[in-house]
Amino acid sequence: MSELQTKPQPASVPAPVEPEAPPLAAPENKAVPAPPPPAPAEAEESKALAVVESEKIPDPVKKVTSGSLDRDIALAEIEKEKRLSNVKAWEESEKSKAENKAQKQLSAVAAWENSKKAALEAQLRKIEEQLEKKKAEYGEKMKNKIALVHKQAEEKRAMVEAKRGEEILKAEETAAKYRATGTTPKKAFGCF
Repeated sequence: MSELQTKPQPASVPAPVEPEAPPLAAPENKAVPAPPPPAPAEAEESKALAVVESEKIPDPVKKVTSGSLDRDIALAEIEKEKRLSNVKAWEESEKSKAENKAQKQLSAVAAWENSKKAALEAQLRKIEEQLEKKKAEYGEKMKNKIALVHKQAEEKRAMVEAKRGEEILKAEETAAKYRATGTTPKKAFGCF
């Protein structure tokens, strides 16, 4: 218990309350000087216990005068507002950090996406160019093949025409020979 008594006394909160309480008690009752000092000691102990147990100061406020009470309430309100202000500032700071971090990451993702898209589009253009080149090459090959087929067809037509001309000439010569000799062909009409 001696440790508890030594710890609360260094706290500055109980000390200002003691001087104000005895003067009020002294003018009211001059015949009873001894009882007022134990009452502040009890208030001091209860106040010390209240401070140690929790940060709220409602118990000692009951025994303190109205001016001291108002001051303590005002100080408690200021402390509370200060704490809440610090908490709010910390919260805003953390939110801002999180927002900035998210924006940075989103920016990095967008840059990555754009670079990948650009690379894929370049690859697509390269493939399209290769396909266009192959298409042109195959088109040229096909045109050459078509020209070759056309040339071969012309040659075959020329051969057919030449053969037809020969056969017609041969038929005319044979017909002239048969007319000159007055004979008929042995293979005249194969369908009869």
